[in-house]
Amino acid sequence: MKRRDFVAKTGIVAAGISTINASVLYPSKNDTLNIGVIGTGDRGGGFIPIINEMEGLNVVACADVLPFRLQSGLEKVQGKANGYSDYRALLDNKQIDAVLIATPFSTHSQIAIDSLDAGKHVYCEKTLVKGYSAIKELVENASKSEKIFQTGHQYHSSRLYTHIVDLIQNGKIGKITAIECQWNRNGNWRRKVQNPEHERAINWRMYREFSGGLLAELCSHQLDFSNWVLNAVPTQVMGDGGIDYWKDGRETLDNVHMIYSYPNGVRAKFTCLTSNSKDDYLIKVFGDKGTIIIDYTKAWFYPEKIESTKEIGEVDGVSGATIKWDQEKGIPIEVEHLDPSKQALLDFRDSVFHNSMPKSNVLTGAKAAICVQMGLDALYNREIVQWKNGLLP
Repeated sequence: MKRRDFVAKTGIVAAGISTINASVLYPSKNDTLNIGVIGTGDRGGGFIPIINEMEGLNVVACADVLPFRLQSGLEKVQGKANGYSDYRALLDNKQIDAVLIATPFSTHSQIAIDSLDAGKHVYCEKTLVKGYSAIKELVENASKSEKIFQTGHQYHSSRLYTHIVDLIQNGKIGKITAIECQWNRNGNWRRKVQNPEHERAINWRMYREFSGGLLAELCSHQLDFSNWVLNAVPTQVMGDGGIDYWKDGRETLDNVHMIYSYPNGVRAKFTCLTSNSKDDYLIKVFGDKGTIIIDYTKAWFYPEKIESTKEIGEVDGVSGATIKWDQEKGIPIEVEHLDPSKQALLDFRDSVFHNSMPKSNVLTGAKAAICVQMGLDALYNREIVQWKNGLLP
C-alpha cells in the first residue's frame, strides 16, 4: 500500500477541482442564485451565515410558522430579506430562484413538490421524505422536473468522503466484509420551549407523527454512505431499541441498534445512543486487506497483518521507511476539504449554474429514505423488513 494513495490534493480548495478555469467554476457578480430558506430553526438558520459568505448565493427570503424563529432567521441575513409565515407565499415570489428546505421531516415531501411546481431549484435537508408513498411521489415529480434537486446529505459532498469511497471502490482495503457505524451523544436531544403550546413544533424530533427519531436524523447520513460505498441497497434490516433512559414523554426511541444486510454478505451495523458519547461519530469499513475509519473530518487506514507499529514502514513498500502513525487509529488519510455543509451548498450552486446532476440527488436521497423507513418498520413492528421494490425508477 503506497502512502501516495492516501494523500489527495484538491488544488482549488473551495470547489475541490484543480484543472478547471476559475471563471467557469464561480459565477460572476451578476450571476447570483437567490435563495429562500424554508424553516429557520437550528439547521435552516445555521445555513444562513454560511450562505452569506459564499459567492453566487444570496438569501432573499425566509419562511417559518413560528414568529420568533422567522425573526431569528431574518436577523441573520446580510441585506434585505422578505419574511413569510406561509411557505407558499414565499414560493410566489418570482425573485427567488431556489429554496432550501429545513422543516420537520414529515413536511418535506409536500413543500418540495410545491417548490418544483413553482419553478424553484430545491435543496432539501435529510432525511428526504417520510413514508414509502411520499418517497415514490417526490421521486416521480423531481424526475419530471427540469429543476435541480439536491438532498442534504452533506457528507456525500465532502471531498474527504469522496476520496474514501474512491479508495475503497478501487480495492484499497480489499473485499469489504462489514461496516460499523455509530453516532453517540449524551443528552436528552431536546430544545428549550418557552411556550408549552410550541412543544411539538420545536421538539418535533420527539414525536412519531413528525419524525423518524435517531434513525432519520442521525443514522441516515451513515446509511447514505453505506449505500454509496457499496453501490448497493440493503436487502433487509432488523433492529431493536427503546425509550430506556429519557422518561420524558417522548415517542421516538432514545437508543437504536440496527443491522442492514447488503448483497455479497456485507452487514452494516448502526448504533445511536443518547446516554453515552464515547467515540461520538465513527464509520468503520472492514476489508480483508485493511480497515478505514472515518469521523466528521478525518480518516485513517489500518492495514491488516501489522503486528506492531515498528513494522509500519513495510506498508510503504520500503523496508525501514517511516510514515506517520496516529496512535492506534492507523495511517492518516490526508485530504484538503471544506466543512461538509459549506461544500454541499457550493455543489448545489455549481449544479444549478452548470445544469448538472448533484452528487447527492433525489435518487440517492430516496434510497436512504427507504432505508430509514424500513428501519422504523423493523423497530416499531419488531420484524425483519425486506427492501421495498417498485418505489424507484
